[in-house]
Amino acid sequence: MEKDFIKGRGAQQNVANKFLEHRHEMRDDFLNYCATEGDEAQENKTSIIETFPKTIINKVTSPDVGPGYSLNPYQGCEHGCIYCYARNSHEYWGYGAGLDFEQKILVKRNAVELLEAKLRSKSWKAETIMLSGNTDCYQPVEKKLEITRNLLKTFLKYRHPVGIITKNALVQRDLDILKELNEHRLVNVNISITSLQENTRRILEPRTASINRRLETVEKLSKEGIPVRVMMAPIIPSINSHEIMPLVKEISDRGALGVGYTIVRLNGAIGGIFTDWIKKAMPDRAERVLNQIAHVHGGSLNDSRFGTRMKGEGEFADQVAQQFKIARKLYLKDREISPLNCDLHEQFKDGQMKLF
Repeated sequence: MEKDFIKGRGAQQNVANKFLEHRHEMRDDFLNYCATEGDEAQENKTSIIETFPKTIINKVTSPDVGPGYSLNPYQGCEHGCIYCYARNSHEYWGYGAGLDFEQKILVKRNAVELLEAKLRSKSWKAETIMLSGNTDCYQPVEKKLEITRNLLKTFLKYRHPVGIITKNALVQRDLDILKELNEHRLVNVNISITSLQENTRRILEPRTASINRRLETVEKLSKEGIPVRVMMAPIIPSINSHEIMPLVKEISDRGALGVGYTIVRLNGAIGGIFTDWIKKAMPDRAERVLNQIAHVHGGSLNDSRFGTRMKGEGEFADQVAQQFKIARKLYLKDREISPLNCDLHEQFKDGQMKLF
């Protein structure tokens, strides 16, 4: 790993926002000056930026994901996963998909009020809303702000189904609310676990919970009867692609009811960010990994085609699919996650059960 590798961050550079007319760059003479003076060329701290959007629920129309709704209390994500598809969305807020995505975290301060207004709307019909369709609702700032916790309280108040996707063990903090939601079949949790190797986790996902903490979370929630599914996403050739069978066995032993996966795709600005990162973090295998990713996506690092972009194509993609098919049969046979309950919400539109 190169000496100038930025520890604790995924992206190793800031990249220009394609929507902005102007851009800036770090010139060598400025970098040399900073080195001579002992100064940092750029700030490496996380900034929290408050926002007050007008809406909070997003309709999901992607045929790869299926119809539904998502809610993201935060934009940008301090976890810093280098492969994250959500990096590109930071450009719509006027920032970059590189270090900006990890360092400039936008907080939707009125998220709870907006959700409550939506759930009370006469026109709203209950359908599962997924927390973290874009960025993690349990990233580090949540420990202090508790926006996600208050959103869960709101879902419980209105008896509305909610799904969660996270790679942070902080979800254990809200076990009390999750148990109440689960009594009415109103919640399921998806834990993202990309690897069983802590060294791999540290460079791929530098500010996420450790692998042991995530496995502990799967086990703890499962023992409480809360439906838990694990997402092994993404599969990256020559980095974690050899771990499918042992990982599925491990999560089965911990009580998970299912497993899902995607194959890495480096769309938009992520292609350049990932390429820069892997040449610094894994120079010995960088070209091999990049070539294998391109092979899965028709010769390009970027694949935006519905139907193939999530699972890839070709020999490698077929091998991955077969491994998951075998793993499910061996370790997750006869396990399934039941659909969430959408029948209670109409009775609780005003925040309490209607008697008549």
